[in-house]
Amino acid sequence: MPFTVKALQKTGPDQPFQVATIERRDPRADDVVIDIKAAGICHSDIHTIRNEWGEAHFPLTVGHEIAGVVSAVGDSVTDWKIGDRVGVGCMVDSCGRCEQCRQGDEQNCLEGNVGTYNATDVDGSITQGGYSEKVVVNERFVCRIPDGLDFDLAAPLLCAGITTYSPLARWGAAETKDGAPKKVAVLGLGGLGHMGVQIAAAMGADVTVLSRSRKKEQLAIDLGARQMLATTEDGFYADHRGEFDLILNTISADIPVDKYLGLLKPRGVMAVVGLPPEAQSLGFGSLIGGGKVLAGSNIGGIAETQEMLDFCAEHSIAAQIETIGIDEADATYDRVVAGEVFFRAVVDTATFEDAEVA
Repeated sequence: MPFTVKALQKTGPDQPFQVATIERRDPRADDVVIDIKAAGICHSDIHTIRNEWGEAHFPLTVGHEIAGVVSAVGDSVTDWKIGDRVGVGCMVDSCGRCEQCRQGDEQNCLEGNVGTYNATDVDGSITQGGYSEKVVVNERFVCRIPDGLDFDLAAPLLCAGITTYSPLARWGAAETKDGAPKKVAVLGLGGLGHMGVQIAAAMGADVTVLSRSRKKEQLAIDLGARQMLATTEDGFYADHRGEFDLILNTISADIPVDKYLGLLKPRGVMAVVGLPPEAQSLGFGSLIGGGKVLAGSNIGGIAETQEMLDFCAEHSIAAQIETIGIDEADATYDRVVAGEVFFRAVVDTATFEDAEVA
């Protein structure tokens, strides 16, 4: 039977969060029911529920960085059992039949994957996310959280972790050139950037952080970077021309793309994971000269997400977080937008227990 759970919900883009009850579907034979222990706050949640990426489906519960414990499994589920420590990221279903799904790239499903929230599910309902007590998910979209990762630290990895791990792995941050580590620049030291620095460093890369100032330099070094460079300093683009093998661009702001491409070595790659609202200007000569690559990357498949979780556990990598109660969500959203959260906020879902439904 379908069941109801408490959740944080908005009824419109300008409305405050309120505690409401939402319905979770009657678990199918291939479903897993998860008691949510922690849910990370991603800037995508904010963009979505504030209608900054188009009209959202209200009322809406967001959250796609979910960590918890299996509390029930469907009759045909064999890979999961009650008590397993698991996570759910940005997807909860896909067709499973197309070429992309068959090769483990469910995020690129040719029929369109089903997002964890604000998406049309296979039964026609609108998916509701992880700021809630429980979630029901198809077994194929569940990952195992290694024992060495606490739930609140693991939750942001389900988006921020895989978003940065996937392009770093794809474009060879772990490789060497003539026996020397690849030179990787991480553009921006926010929620994504601070994960990218740790992962690239653990892969063995020589990591530089690029930012408008050096005020976070010691933090960048503590995370594994060799140095931080300020892009606003006189002569920056000329002084560092042709220096990097790979640039991981994590910022969602207007940037001089051509100038940043000039920082790459011939055949270098800029991998973009930040999504600015403005269209970016690009002269093709910046790519043709030096045979450079400008690439986009959007999370990763389920197998790669599991690979990332295992990698982070092995290398003691986790997001730097602050944990909040459900009554702090609105204020925390404002702080995230203002750049005052270092670096991820995570909702402690235990605070639902004593909350009254509006």
